[in-house]
Amino acid sequence: MPCAQYKDLASSIIVGNRHSRSWRDGNENCRHRGDRSYRLQDRGASTQQGHEVLAASPKSGVNAITGEGLPEALENAQIVIDLANSPSFEEKAVREFFETAGHNLLAAEVNAGVKHHIALSAVGTERLPDNGYFRAKLVQELLIRASPIPYTIVRSTPFMEFLKAIADAGTAGAVVRLSPAYVEPIAADDVADVMAEVALGKPLNGMMEIAGPELLRLNEAVARYLRKTNDPRTVETDTNARFFGAELDDYSLVPAKGVRIGKIRFMDWLNQSPQSREPETAK
Repeated sequence: MPCAQYKDLASSIIVGNRHSRSWRDGNENCRHRGDRSYRLQDRGASTQQGHEVLAASPKSGVNAITGEGLPEALENAQIVIDLANSPSFEEKAVREFFETAGHNLLAAEVNAGVKHHIALSAVGTERLPDNGYFRAKLVQELLIRASPIPYTIVRSTPFMEFLKAIADAGTAGAVVRLSPAYVEPIAADDVADVMAEVALGKPLNGMMEIAGPELLRLNEAVARYLRKTNDPRTVETDTNARFFGAELDDYSLVPAKGVRIGKIRFMDWLNQSPQSREPETAK
C-alpha cells in the first residue's frame, strides 16, 4: 500500500554503538523531531549496554536511493529495521524504488557487518498480483532472502492510521466505494512494539505476520472512521471495488494462523486517535 502506511516511521532504524559521533548526532536530531520511530528505544530496543537507536532517513542525511550517508549511519551497526517506502505509488516508480533502495542498503549492511536485517512488509503480498505495490514488496523480500545477512520479514495488516488513505483511494465525489473484504487493522504503536521485540530477538531467516485484535469488514471499518472524524462522505459496499488496483476476496488481506496479534482494539484507537479529534481542534 502507499507510503501513507509508514508515514510516521523513519526510513530505517539502526541499532549499534552509541559512541560513534554519527549516532550521537542522529539521535539528537530524532529526539528533537519527536519521531515515532525513536520510541522504539523506549520499548526496549536499546536495552543492551552500549547500544543506541538511530532513526535514519533523508531528513537526517541518510538516503537509500542515492547511497548518501549509508556507510556513516551503518558504522558499528548490528541491527537494521528497514521501513523505507516509495514516495510514489506508480507501478514502475515503486518497483525501481524497492530494487534500488534494497540493493544499496543490503550492500552497505554487508560491508558494515550487520547481524540482523528486519523489514516491514504487507500481509497479502503474494495474493494480490494486480497490486503493483505488493508486487514491488515481493521484489524487496526476494532481495532480502538472497542476501547473506540474517533476516526477519514482518508482514503487517493495514495500519489503522491508513484508513483515511483507503477512503481517499475509493472516493468518487462524496461516495467511497469499498470492498466488504475482511481486514484486521493494526495500530502503529502495536507495530512499533513488535519491531522492537524482533530487534531484540534472533533472526528468523523467514517471515512472520502481525495484525490487529479484531476481524472487521473493510467497508465497515472505514465507515466508522469517517463518522468518528465527522467526514461527510458515505461508504457504499461494492464487491468489485479495487484495493489500490487489486480486487479482493474475503481473505485477501487476512493473515494466516499463528499471526502475532496487537493489543489495541479499533474503537479504543479511534477514540484516542488525534485523527478523530481533527474536526474539533480546527474550530
